[in-house]
Amino acid sequence: MKLQINESPIDRAIRIVLGLALAAVGVAGLVTAPVLYVTWVAAAIALVTGIVGFCPLYAILRLRTAPAKR
Repeated sequence: MKLQINESPIDRAIRIVLGLALAAVGVAGLVTAPVLYVTWVAAAIALVTGIVGFCPLYAILRLRTAPAKR
């Protein structure tokens, strides 16, 4: 499977902002142990997919928010 960008710039920006917000929640201590781990994992996934521009779930479901190449 080739890792092509499958997220639009708006989708990527939303993921990065969401990842930063979830990381801030974790750092601020607003959640405790079991939820904290889920928050960190969700923040990491959102940040990585937002920065890279590739979402494995989109690829599996054959979704694409990025504009088509001409």
